[in-house]
Formats: sequence, C-alpha cells, structure tokens
Amino acid sequence: MPLVLARLRAAILRLGGMRIGPKSAFGLRTHILRPRCVRIGKRVEIEHDVFFKVVDDGARLELGDFVFIGAGSEIDVALSVRIGDHTLLAPGVFITDHQHNVARDKRIDEQGITSAAVVIGSDVWLGTKCVILPGVTIGDGAVVGAGAVVTKNVEPYAIVAGVPAREIGRRP
Repeated sequence: MPLVLARLRAAILRLGGMRIGPKSAFGLRTHILRPRCVRIGKRVEIEHDVFFKVVDDGARLELGDFVFIGAGSEIDVALSVRIGDHTLLAPGVFITDHQHNVARDKRIDEQGITSAAVVIGSDVWLGTKCVILPGVTIGDGAVVGAGAVVTKNVEPYAIVAGVPAREIGRRP
C-alpha cells in the first residue's frame, strides 16, 4: 500500500504542472513550491519530509532518472539546480543555488540574493547532512562525505569531506 500512495502523490503533483517520469514515488509530507518548475525523471524515489523550495517562477529544478533523495533533505532553487542520473542524496542533504547579499549600507532583509546554478553529475553520492552551496559543480562519480560543506567544484570521481570540503581521495 505505501508504494501505491507514493505514486498517487506523484499523480497529484502532475495535476499541479510537475513533469514526472514513470514509476517515481514521493514520501509523506513531501512539500514542493512551484511544482510547474520541477522535472523529475523515471524511477525517482523521494523519501518523507523532503522540501523542494523553488522561489522564482523562472527557476528550474531537474532530477535525472533513478535519483534517490533521503528523508529531510531540502533543495532551494532561485535559478537552477540539476541532478544527474543514478545519484543518491542521503538524509538531511541541503542544496542551494543562492545566497543573501550582505552589504553594510542596507538592512539584511532589503538586500536580495545572488544566484549561481548548481550542477550535480551522474552516479554521485552526497553523504548525510552535507551542504552544497551556489555555483558548485560536482562531477560524475564523486562522493561527498557526511557533514561536508561544498563551496567549490568537485572533480569527477573525487571523494571530498570537511568544512570546507576538500579532496581526500579518488574512487578506484
């Protein structure tokens, strides 16, 4: 029965304009702002309590085929976030393509944001509670360790960890 309900949630999201590939499933309490700005590939599994926060009508969030997103993950999009095929996001991952400006001459709530697209390749594993910041590209086959904060591009097949994330190895 849970699989049936997860696919029923996908059907309801399609009614809101979301493009969803076949056999994709959405867990309980998945929340999606602006579903018409989101494209989901086939056989994508999204666990419970995931939040897709698309903050602009022109923004785009694209998930490839066979993507898995763990419980409690959040993806904030003002411009563009793209995740490749066969990529796994562990629980609690946070991805954002924008940040608030911090000039001294204005109040923080008046400053707006700066955006830069995020691209996560195929066959990538993002460890639990890692953070991916604006403008980052993570190459195919890369692994990001739990709790890492990724501020710069990650080479294909690199293994990175730490705050800020740095390369600690390569996938054999």
